[in-house]
Amino acid sequence: MTESDKKKNLAAEVREFLSTRRARITPEQAGLPVFGGKRRVAGLRREEVALLAGMSVDYYVRLERGNLSGASDSVLEALAHALQLDEAERTHLYDLARAATPSGRRPTVTASRVRPTILRLLDSMTDVPAYVRNARFDILAANRLGRALYAPVFDSPLFAQRGPVNSARFMFLDPASREFWVDWDKGADDAVAFLRTETGRAPHDKALTDLVGELTTRSGDFARRWARHDVKFHRAGVKHLHHPLVGDLVLPYEAMDLPADPGLRLNFYTPEPDSRERDALGLLASWAGTGTVVPSRNE
Repeated sequence: MTESDKKKNLAAEVREFLSTRRARITPEQAGLPVFGGKRRVAGLRREEVALLAGMSVDYYVRLERGNLSGASDSVLEALAHALQLDEAERTHLYDLARAATPSGRRPTVTASRVRPTILRLLDSMTDVPAYVRNARFDILAANRLGRALYAPVFDSPLFAQRGPVNSARFMFLDPASREFWVDWDKGADDAVAFLRTETGRAPHDKALTDLVGELTTRSGDFARRWARHDVKFHRAGVKHLHHPLVGDLVLPYEAMDLPADPGLRLNFYTPEPDSRERDALGLLASWAGTGTVVPSRNE
């Protein structure tokens, strides 16, 4: 991809992000007066966003056309306030602005290997499922219980001839994912939003671009969600899984960045004490055996 193509793609990303955020806010939500007559646009008009952000209409139109280069922090803050962006959306806007300003680009190198100290940490986590993944959803290493819990993902035919095991590919390209993730729609929404967030952080990550291109081409479910331009942080929550051996599981999870390994994240599930999930994971541990880290197929 040429530098010109990269600039065009980034401009399109900025344009779609700002226009979709603008379209979701009504004048009433923005505290603006509404007069009679049918509005021709969904959400706010460009001039209304400009008014709320305290900038000229011409300048806002320039921004929404994809030209964030040189936009100051005060301009970005005003825009985030006018469009009522949440923390993830605000961060995404700043990432896009940095990508549009060559001198402001930050390194986006992602670690490709899991260090021995992290493997030993996984190895010591014998009573909770845990794994390490990158921002593209490649699972790079897992402990025995994590491998057992995610058996439907690891055993998917998708990865028989290619690696690494990738939970986003499994979600959108393997029909078995709809049984594994009980709340598939929410999981799909979140996965796409996480990937969209990463494209702002690392807009020139070829592997990420290839993954998005593959999923957009092969999955209508992914393509429809990708067009929404939603972004989200992946930090903590609850997942409802259906395991073929132990049935339905409702598991709180935490996702922790590994500061020494840019782009890598430790995910682990923490069932409530004395819960059915705790007993079910005990059964899985007995079935799989614990104590040895199982790297994914690309290791």
